[in-house]
Amino acid sequence: MPRPLSHIRVLDLSRILAGPWATQNLADLGAEVIKIERPGAGDDTRDWGPPFLKNTEGRETRESAYYLSVNRGKKSVTLDISTPDGGRIARELAARSDVLIENYKVGGLAKYGLAYDDVRKINPRIIYCSITGFGQTGPNAHRPGYDFIFQGMGGLMSITGERDELPGGGPQKVGIAITDVLAGMYASLAIAAAIAHRERTGEGQYIDLALLDTIIAFGANQIFNYFTSGEVPKRYGNAHANLTPYEVFATTDGHVILGCGNDSQFVSFCKAAERPGLAEDARFRTMPDRIRNRAELIPLVREIMKGRTSKEWIARLEAANVPCGPINSYKEVFEDPQVEHRGLKIGMPHPLAGAMAGIASPMRFSATPVTYDVPPPLLGQHTRQVLSDLLGMDDVEIERLRKRGAV
Repeated sequence: MPRPLSHIRVLDLSRILAGPWATQNLADLGAEVIKIERPGAGDDTRDWGPPFLKNTEGRETRESAYYLSVNRGKKSVTLDISTPDGGRIARELAARSDVLIENYKVGGLAKYGLAYDDVRKINPRIIYCSITGFGQTGPNAHRPGYDFIFQGMGGLMSITGERDELPGGGPQKVGIAITDVLAGMYASLAIAAAIAHRERTGEGQYIDLALLDTIIAFGANQIFNYFTSGEVPKRYGNAHANLTPYEVFATTDGHVILGCGNDSQFVSFCKAAERPGLAEDARFRTMPDRIRNRAELIPLVREIMKGRTSKEWIARLEAANVPCGPINSYKEVFEDPQVEHRGLKIGMPHPLAGAMAGIASPMRFSATPVTYDVPPPLLGQHTRQVLSDLLGMDDVEIERLRKRGAV
């Protein structure tokens, strides 16, 4: 069954994480994604291991887990765009594509004749998405940057981590490269929107997507807390700036997340904890009351939660419709019955390993479901196929290009 973007071809000149995350999303939606990689080396993340995928004989391949996580559904073409032949072929592929996505430094593709102004001359309908650290304009536009830098610059680390006055206090980064992943998600959405616009108007367009912009946009309610109050948000550790009790609490044998998001849930918690009078205390009746008197409430809740095991608390709180949950390792995540039911761990064929595990897309369509039959490609796996099928090259010409180092 055709998927939503099965009529779209994407030329992927990106590498590492943000761009490949975007193009994997587009591939999941059915787009044909042609991933351009450097001959002999490929995407930098191919070497970002261990761990590496093991082949059918149990030996490590050069396919890193990092690379595998963001490149399913694509075709790999090895092409040196810095050579005259390689640049020409890239432009020919761009002329036959609907979308081009890249994450070179600002202006980096102009010397290869692959800047937006170059490509739109040969393909006016192209949707061209550039992902950079600081965007295409501004005093920092030409600066490089990594996710970690932007988590700090964009404010996320100022609200992430334990409070300064507590043991272990201080700024912390998020455990994944969240700026890159979010930039990839925003790029996916922007490209899909540009496709919808082009289908109405026939017009292509340029998308300037910056990691710094992305992580600031991600600030959401915390930034609006600052805009509204003038008070700079601070770190609350596992607590919440606007809700309480809404944090991690120790039990007799571990920890449980308790999330009372409104007054009725707090009342239900107090009943489940066999402390109904706590909800009637004037200091704690409403959420604003509880926020103002957080310092008095939280020690009381901590003492209550220490009285039972995590399993007992989760059973009690779930029965009372109070949001709660465990803190799972990734091993425990994929043993969870709900996760198993949703099929979030998938299997895909792989030419070296025979089969490999993957993570299902969270996008669930009733009419055009995502399928997982194309694994992350081996380096250059589709070079000959793409050059032959799309550009009409024969074996002799492809071999000539190989000898000249273009492919």
